[in-house]
Amino acid sequence: MMEYLTGEKHRFGRIEVVCGSMFSGKTEELIRRMKRAEFARQKVEIFKPSIDTRYSEMDVVSHDRNTIPSTPVESSSTILLLASDIDVVGIDEAQFLDDGLIDVCNELANRGVRVIVAGLDMDFRGRPFGPMPSLCAIADEVTKVHAICVKCGALAYVSHRLVQNERRVLLGEQTEYEPLCRECYRKVLAEEVRTKVTDSLPINHEL
Repeated sequence: MMEYLTGEKHRFGRIEVVCGSMFSGKTEELIRRMKRAEFARQKVEIFKPSIDTRYSEMDVVSHDRNTIPSTPVESSSTILLLASDIDVVGIDEAQFLDDGLIDVCNELANRGVRVIVAGLDMDFRGRPFGPMPSLCAIADEVTKVHAICVKCGALAYVSHRLVQNERRVLLGEQTEYEPLCRECYRKVLAEEVRTKVTDSLPINHEL
């Protein structure tokens, strides 16, 4: 037990990124690491984008309903102002924050703070999302977690959007998104293209 506590207590400044699709356990892993740090009697603070109000306006809440108190922020610069005298900083849903988060995480790590970031690595179209790609590049450690494809049971690759909305940022749960593997996602996209083509064909009314 003492080795475990010492290992947590004496970590140097570092950046840890937990990324993956929706329903992959990113927030669950972030909460787990933060609670371990609390158990090791470290000073911790967790932040989330203020737009994320799906389960709670204040707490970080996983899809399994595990919670931890957090501070909502409008921009990444606020994190630097609020993270003084903190040993471990957690940041959830990092893809919704601005690109300044990259410099903020570097600054904190250089101060000796352990920074744990969780977020979607790709949007619903399979494109790199927000500051996450750059955070993965500068991180000391990257953990990619996976949901299970709802169609075939393989490891999920992307969060497929089920509703017709082209906005890149759309908060949602299982009624708005489903995790799919690469092959099933490819098939779904092909089917969506066929449906659009069929719907756009003129109707031949017989007289």
